[in-house]
Amino acid sequence: MAMTIGGLARAGAVGVETIRYYQRRGLLETPAGDGTTRRYGPADADRLRFIRQAQAAGFTLAQIGELLTLDAGSDRTRVRDMAKARIEELDRQIADMQAARTALQRLASDCARGEKGPCPILKAFERPITA
Repeated sequence: MAMTIGGLARAGAVGVETIRYYQRRGLLETPAGDGTTRRYGPADADRLRFIRQAQAAGFTLAQIGELLTLDAGSDRTRVRDMAKARIEELDRQIADMQAARTALQRLASDCARGEKGPCPILKAFERPITA
């Protein structure tokens, strides 16, 4: 079942420009045209679905490019290492977000306790950011 770039975009729930961007990045092939229209097949839709699912898992486009080059049968160690590294990064991001949530909860509680003076939330945002 051949489809146009618009059909592929609809199948992947992305815009046509996203398809073109993935092609420029080397993640999707640009098929030869039949004179005026390029046709995409089921393999292109599968590859687009792979890219979108890998993005949803948090992999960068560079990492997705590497994943696409790995052989599913013989490169399990590299894929597993990439997944473990992504999990570690997610764990760091989750810890950062939990710390931010805790700090914001504390500030919201401080704000609710007082009716006079500057809002503690706004005052906290005025402080310089320290590493």
